[in-house]
Amino acid sequence: MSEAKWYVAHTYSGYENKVKANIEKTIENRHLEDQILEVRVPLLESVEMRNGTAKAVQKKRFPGYVLLNMVMNDDTWYVVRNTRGVTGFVGPGSKPVPLTEEEMIPLGIKTEEEIEVGFEEGDMVVVTGGAWKDTTGVVSAINKQKQTVTINVELFGRETPVEISFKEIRKM
Repeated sequence: MSEAKWYVAHTYSGYENKVKANIEKTIENRHLEDQILEVRVPLLESVEMRNGTAKAVQKKRFPGYVLLNMVMNDDTWYVVRNTRGVTGFVGPGSKPVPLTEEEMIPLGIKTEEEIEVGFEEGDMVVVTGGAWKDTTGVVSAINKQKQTVTINVELFGRETPVEISFKEIRKM
């Protein structure tokens, strides 16, 4: 049996979660759990201001796309391709192309190596770059897969969680 790889399926915009649910149901019905291992709709957490208050919101990172960790064969290709809402795989013609290691790293799917960070939850840090440069905050969460840290900063008199790259953080 060949190795499972990550593929990208194109969907109608707004149908990503329906496609994910339909594929997962088909996997269960056809007993393809060992061939289609995971179906993802990558989300991006952001902070939006609504009515004067900051609110954490999850948005689709790639609207119109679903990621699949699967063994590509005729059966799995047919199941995904013929799911309602799927328009096809990303790749030339009808031949799907798997994601490379370099493409998967920013998605938080795989990391090249385990990264050691010089801070932990509860530590006070300062942002050294980006839009939040020179802002201080308390580390509330560390995501080593995505190489990000969530810090609480004071914004308009309230604590607001902000996600920052490891590269832009330094312990105070």
